[in-house]
Parts: sequence; C-alpha cells; structure tokens
Amino acid sequence: MFPNRRTVPTAAALTALAAVVIAGCGPGSDTSSTETPKAGCPAALEEAKAAVRKAEADAPWNGPTSGPTAVSGKTIIYVAQTMTNPGVAGAANGVTEAAKVIGWNVRVIDGGGTPAGIQAAFSQAIALKPAGIVIGGFDPHATSQQVAQANAADIPLIGWHAVASPGPSQRPKLFSNITTRVEDVAAISADWVIAHSGGNAGAVVFTDASIPFAKHKSDLIKKQLATCAGVKLLADENIPIADASSRTPQAVSSLLSRFGDEWTHSAAINDLYFADAAPALSAAGKPGSGPPFNVGAGDGDASAFQRINSEHFQAATVPEPLSLQGWQIVDEFNRAFAGRPASGYVAPVHIATAANSNGATSWDPSGYREAYRKIWGR
Repeated sequence: MFPNRRTVPTAAALTALAAVVIAGCGPGSDTSSTETPKAGCPAALEEAKAAVRKAEADAPWNGPTSGPTAVSGKTIIYVAQTMTNPGVAGAANGVTEAAKVIGWNVRVIDGGGTPAGIQAAFSQAIALKPAGIVIGGFDPHATSQQVAQANAADIPLIGWHAVASPGPSQRPKLFSNITTRVEDVAAISADWVIAHSGGNAGAVVFTDASIPFAKHKSDLIKKQLATCAGVKLLADENIPIADASSRTPQAVSSLLSRFGDEWTHSAAINDLYFADAAPALSAAGKPGSGPPFNVGAGDGDASAFQRINSEHFQAATVPEPLSLQGWQIVDEFNRAFAGRPASGYVAPVHIATAANSNGATSWDPSGYREAYRKIWGR
C-alpha cells in the first residue's frame, strides 16, 4: 500500500546486527558443517595419540636374555579351557612349537568349555604324572581340588590367562601366569578411541559382567575414556560371551535405533563381539570401514585380523602375542625345573590396524625365538 515508504531500523535491531557482525569477524566464527570439531580434551588427546603411536610400532625383544640351559626329557600337559577358543588354541600351538625346539613332549587335553569337562581334563593330566601342567585359559579357582592335588604332587603349574595378573601367584599357587597387563590393554584400547576420534566420540563398551576379569577390564576402559570430556559413553552392553552369537546382533540393532550416527566408536573386552555385530551393522547399511569404528581389547586371533585387514566392521585390536606366550610358558617351566625363579617378563601391549599389520593374521614381538633358543642352548 505504501511502495515508497522505508522501514527505519530500531536501536535494538541495530545493536543486534552489530553484535552479529563483530562475532562473525572473530576467530572460530565459521559454523559451517564442514568444520572439524575441536577436541573435547586437548591434553588427554595428545597423551592418547602418543600412547597409540608407541603401541602401533613393532616392539623389539625386551624379554629375558639369560637363564638356565635346556633341562632334558620333560613332558608337559596343556589343559585347554576349549580348543575352539582361538586364544587358548594359539597359546597351545606356541607351546607345542617351543617344546619341539627344547626337546620335550607335549600333550593337549581339551576341557570342552564346560566346568565338568575342564575338571575331568585336569584330573586326567594329574594322573599322567607330567613334569608340568598348563592351566590354559580357565579360572583355577573352579578347579581348586585339582590345583591342590598338583601342588601336593610337586607338579609346577603355569597359567595362561588363568588369573588377573602376570607372574607368580600364591593363591592359587602357580609358578607363573602368562598374560599382558589388563590395565595396559584397557588403557590403550580407550586411548585408541580417543585418538582415532580426535577427542570427540560416542562410545559403546561391550563386556561380560559375569566374568570378574572381563568386568574389571571394561571398567578400566570406561575409566580411561572418561579422561576425555569429548567422549560420551552411550552404553555399557553386558552380553555373556557364551551368548554373544545370539544376543549381540539384537543388541546392535537396538543401539543403532537408539543412537543412530551418534554411535561412532566401540570397545569390547574380546574381538568376538564384532564378529557377531557384523551382520546387524551390515543389515543397517553401515559401511564395513566404519563408523562405528571398533577396537577389540583382547586376544587378536586370526579372524579379528581378517576383519581388520578387510575393513569388515573392526578397525583395531590389542592382540595377545599368542605364539610368544607359548614359548614363554616353556621357558618358565624350564626355569622351574632348574630350580630358578620365574623370569617376570610381561609382553608389551600392541595396537594392530590394517595400516601396520601388513596382511598378517597374528602379532608377536620380533626376536623372541632367537632369544629363547640362545638361552636354552638350542
């Protein structure tokens, strides 16, 4: 109605406009969607990046270089929790390989993954009166009667992932327990999430709270994630390992429904969760290369490496050096037979990704075979 009339801005409008202009001239004023978000924890991010760089590098041998020469004519028995567990089987293969070098006999007795089967296998091992017995991947407290019998018969026991801490144990009585430090494994897994995400992530942790060791590991992962304010813990999924194949796909579908693209990273106490998560992630149209980007805080069996190398719903793992640990078990037995103390060696943690695995399906520090051969005189 009034084509020649101009609207005069009010004083308030002018003030607001000036504030916008001034703000637009300042640093960090670009709010476009392509801007990389600032790290939610600059100091923690730098520490995580440094830790991951160190863990991704190939570790030179830093284990024992001296010890008793080979004691001859020994037979040891590896009592396995179940040989279908890739970690248990990998360590058993390492024991068998090292025993051939040192000149011993090895027998593997499979517990079949059940309490009754493990107890029966352990009892059978004791009855054979070997020089030593390996507790391969099961809780010795669940076989306390057999442990007491072996102790009474002066049969040295060496655990592989039998108790929470590496080294000698008094309760239960083990000459040594071979494992990486759970604190180190948990911390580097969380650090990988922090570093990979640039300090901004929506994280899910998968655990089995029915296993105290596993729950402790996941608690440590969450504690380390919490050092970065930019990492939000979206969910703590408690799925028993025995039920992982049936429950993980459903849990993943639920997580995708609840969080969508907010879910960027995952850490699990065992790589197997991601084998079971893959079908649900694929069905939802998620790319195998991520997100979510998944890191396994344990084992690093061949199937985990295959998923990582093919970018199939797993980006990284913190592998146990399974072959090395088998060789270490033999060396620790040799020290026990010679009346020497345990070596005290604990393998370093390592982060394996497609970028540094070079297509391999396992990881071990370099030089351990040569070092043990030299010690044993073989």
